[in-house]
Amino acid sequence: MTSLGAPFKIYSRLPTEKAPSYSNLDKLKPLDIARLMNKEDAKVVSAVKKQLRPISKGAEMIRECLAKDGRVFLFGAGTSGRLGVLEAAECPPTFGTHPHLIQAVVAGGKNSVFASREGAEDIPISPSIQKILTPQDAVIGIAASGLTPFTRSALKFAKKRGCPTIFLTCNSQEAHKPSADIVIALDVGPEIIAGSTRLKAGTATKLALNMLTTISMIGLGKTYGSWMVDLKPNSRKLKLRAVRIVSEITQTPPDVSEEFLNKARGNAKLAILMIQKNLSLAQARQKLAEADGFLRRALV
Repeated sequence: MTSLGAPFKIYSRLPTEKAPSYSNLDKLKPLDIARLMNKEDAKVVSAVKKQLRPISKGAEMIRECLAKDGRVFLFGAGTSGRLGVLEAAECPPTFGTHPHLIQAVVAGGKNSVFASREGAEDIPISPSIQKILTPQDAVIGIAASGLTPFTRSALKFAKKRGCPTIFLTCNSQEAHKPSADIVIALDVGPEIIAGSTRLKAGTATKLALNMLTTISMIGLGKTYGSWMVDLKPNSRKLKLRAVRIVSEITQTPPDVSEEFLNKARGNAKLAILMIQKNLSLAQARQKLAEADGFLRRALV
């Protein structure tokens, strides 16, 4: 028996560490490998589907937190941490949220986003990170294996602080799940390259994170139908999208929509209200505030 003892046994039994029956993988042609990977990837959607209930509960938890002026923190190491960064970074341009509302904390700090620092995952969160959490904040711990010390320590401290918690993992083994209010266990099975959780596990994690943030943002009135009416038009593409959104919803020509968007200082919701309700900018702001930011309510 190896001198590594119990940890060796635990890790060797993890679903994310098991090897599928592809012992001849390195002998296959590229097209055959692509077919195998595609076959394995097809299992991801099914794994996520089995966790829709806890995912929806997690989204509601996040919505409630943000509605009460709390924040959301995503903790993870390696691929899990980088997926958290991606999710946090996309919320401001898509939903118009302030960057501090949804934040990612990666093991090893910001440098770990661009370069691998695998040893950082073995270090618990620091006191400086602990200080930023308040009971009003929600914490999402992301760990494909379910055992990452950095992520588990974040969840443990968050529970102690009184934060609502979500654990997102690709390890369905009950014995390895840390204490959390909601556990999302995505059983995607072994990777085509054993232990390479940037593959199916990473894809499944991204899908679950997509749902958690998107559903919570819809619940906060950040969309109207399928339109992202709270977007920040800070680039040419987003400005064109904002014009198209206003034009589609109000059924006005693009030049008219652009004119009202300019009057509304880039705020699509206000521009739509100004057009549909024949309001001034100040009146549109008041009406939207009375509707708690929900465009659909303001249009009634």
